[in-house]
Amino acid sequence: MGGVEDDGPPSKRVKVSSGALGGLSKGTSHREQAGCSLSDLMAQPLASQGKDEVVGSKGLVKKVELVRIIAEALYSLGYKNTGAHLEEESGITLQSSVVNLFMQQILDGKWDDSVATLHKIGLMDEAIIKLASFVILEQKFFELLDGEKVMDALKTLRTEIAPLCINNDRVRELSSYIVSPSQNVLDISSDKEARLKSRKKLLEELQKLLPSTVIIPERRLVHLVEQALDLQRDACRYHNSSVREMSLFTDHQCGKDKIPSQTLQILQEHSDEVWFLQFSHNGKYLASSSSDCLVIIWEVKLDGRVSLKHRLSGHQKPVSYISWSPDDEQLLTCGVEEAMRRWDVTSGECLYIYEKSGPRFYLLWMGSRWKKDLFWRY
Repeated sequence: MGGVEDDGPPSKRVKVSSGALGGLSKGTSHREQAGCSLSDLMAQPLASQGKDEVVGSKGLVKKVELVRIIAEALYSLGYKNTGAHLEEESGITLQSSVVNLFMQQILDGKWDDSVATLHKIGLMDEAIIKLASFVILEQKFFELLDGEKVMDALKTLRTEIAPLCINNDRVRELSSYIVSPSQNVLDISSDKEARLKSRKKLLEELQKLLPSTVIIPERRLVHLVEQALDLQRDACRYHNSSVREMSLFTDHQCGKDKIPSQTLQILQEHSDEVWFLQFSHNGKYLASSSSDCLVIIWEVKLDGRVSLKHRLSGHQKPVSYISWSPDDEQLLTCGVEEAMRRWDVTSGECLYIYEKSGPRFYLLWMGSRWKKDLFWRY
């Protein structure tokens, strides 16, 4: 579901496009930099949101929260007029007027005003206010550098960012940009569209910092619906992974007819009982071992059928175990009270024989290399 940009007035809705956050500090979240988790910094709900009527048979869903996430979903889908009508008719606003003003000030680059408005939102935790102020002033710092206002950027760093005492290492890193402005990690262009995009990413970062009671996470309703579908699928006793269609109109439930019950192919290359089967991690190959002392590597075709790729012969006793390497390029086979063999999957060549000597030993994949792990058995 793609979001549509909302250029309506802040009294209606300030819409920010969805997208993965790269972070403003070389991909690192400011919450991580400050060593604080969001749960530790979560502010108390606003007093005006404490009187919530509940809906639903179980009394678990708060009406105000439900209406707000529905409105957010409408705006995300591009139905801004419908979202505005919902706010007007219900008397429940998606965001408070102060929050709308704050978001618009961010998009307009009014940094000092946005920091001042941040203190009026009603956040109870001073740590959140400091972290949010830090990322706002950092954006201000970079945009000043981009505008070649080096002295103003230095003043912002010394008198506004440093006194917050948030992440001194990052402050020192910012000071290096004064010396070499070309290192500007935000790559803010003088182009108006590029600058707006950078500010929207800043707003997304702020959304991660501020409590969800203040700014509702984007696509929250879609996320909840996806969670519900995942839970229904996991609880479905007969669910087949190949069945991907799930409807929102009914609860998901697979019948027994969804269980594969028709024989599509019979593999008859072994001459005795098959003792072990294992697919490769990438699903492209199937390995089988048998009491006929033979190991076979089968290749899985795009249509789901399999064909013989290699017969691996060399074991003198029945083969009881198979293990694929993490990269699926090699295969380990183990005979009953016999040596183990390591095979190259592409060529079918035996690369190494691990002879049994004294105690029984096993080999474990460690990354892409074999390492011995001895277990004594008496």
